[in-house]
Amino acid sequence: LRDPQSGALIPGLILQGLLVTIRVSLWASALALVIGTIMGLFRVSSSPFRRFLGWAYVELIRNMPILVWVFIVYYFLSDQLFQAIDIETRTLQASPGSLEVAGFLFGNPDQLPAFLAGVVALALYEGAYITEIVRAGIQSVSVGQTEAAMSLGLRPSRVLNLVILPQALRVIIPPLTSQMLNLTKNSSLAVAIGYPDFVSVAGTTINQTGQAIEGVALMMVVYLTLSLLTSAFMNWYNKKMALVER
Repeated sequence: LRDPQSGALIPGLILQGLLVTIRVSLWASALALVIGTIMGLFRVSSSPFRRFLGWAYVELIRNMPILVWVFIVYYFLSDQLFQAIDIETRTLQASPGSLEVAGFLFGNPDQLPAFLAGVVALALYEGAYITEIVRAGIQSVSVGQTEAAMSLGLRPSRVLNLVILPQALRVIIPPLTSQMLNLTKNSSLAVAIGYPDFVSVAGTTINQTGQAIEGVALMMVVYLTLSLLTSAFMNWYNKKMALVER
């Protein structure tokens, strides 16, 4: 099968859309983990200002639909940042080596604005939920553990890295798995800002070929497969971090 307009093979277009979805999901997951971890630490910080920042971030992000945040990020960035990105894109196009690197990391440089908007919006939204997961995990560790570590002369940073976080991970990982699954599925919302992810390409294929049942079934199979792979990895990591009893 071929796209009547471009003449490109439809299976190749679908594979390209799948790679775009995977790329967005991986970048957004990494950024969401960073944001969620930092804000989660803010939520349990001894500083009132940091606690307020963490609380404000969670309440602001979680109480609005993710699609609204996709539009907010896209249109907020489009006025200033995207102009700079457009200039940088022209520079990359003049440099074949840089263009190859950018294409490998971010995809088509012409689609970089939509890519960044999708990644940032997904990361901010899912990061708010990860923030609460990290906060709950840290608070699940007994205060006595911290006091015992401090009595040994460990610095607060060492206490956090060596005592609190290793124990908190056993509580954090199971709910974190659900958030990673949600992030992968929510990446389909990037189609709302014109980013050609898997849903966009599959939808176009359905319109061009008229094979709606096959197209919808393909979308179901792809997202089910991505979710199962994500779940399998997180379950493996959870078992690795689980407390082994003698």
